Amino acid sequence: MCSTNFIQLAEYTCSFIPKLNVLIKTKYENNNGSTENCLDLSEEELKVRIVDHVDIAFDELTGKHYKREEDPKFFKSEKTNRGPLIEGWRETDSPIMCSYKVVHASFEVWGLQTKVEDFIQRGIRDILLLGHRQAFAWLDEWYGMTLEDVRIYERQKQAETNEKVQQNINPQPAKETEIMSPENVES
Repeated sequence: MCSTNFIQLAEYTCSFIPKLNVLIKTKYENNNGSTENCLDLSEEELKVRIVDHVDIAFDELTGKHYKREEDPKFFKSEKTNRGPLIEGWRETDSPIMCSYKVVHASFEVWGLQTKVEDFIQRGIRDILLLGHRQAFAWLDEWYGMTLEDVRIYERQKQAETNEKVQQNINPQPAKETEIMSPENVES
């Protein structure tokens, strides 16, 4: 299982939008989301937090991201025999791990702040739902990997992603095709 003795921080800013800041705190625990305050939030933070339990099996994805082979309601791991996930899986499945996150989104621009911050929160939720569904559905690809295997896999995926990005930046010209003029066409 996962180490649970530290909190990861990820902060995102944008150089051309100086008033935008997103801070995500993450901690993993070997439970089903039952820890009340595992991120050690202050009393003030606890008063304003909104708890959103993301259910990787039964929360819906938007159509463009849905793939049946990545749906935990249908996926069955060949290596671990886990899945498919059924209603109530968080109470009955074991082992289970919860990814606790607190997302602070700040966009201090009058007239846009609330809308942009709400948009960021929804977008991050969608990313987390998709990513955690994929982590479960891709279980047979990573189950049993050593840390070194994971690092090699990460480098491979990074190289593949960089290649795709490069292809999008510098698309290859279309192959030349012979253009037939009417006088070259045999009848």
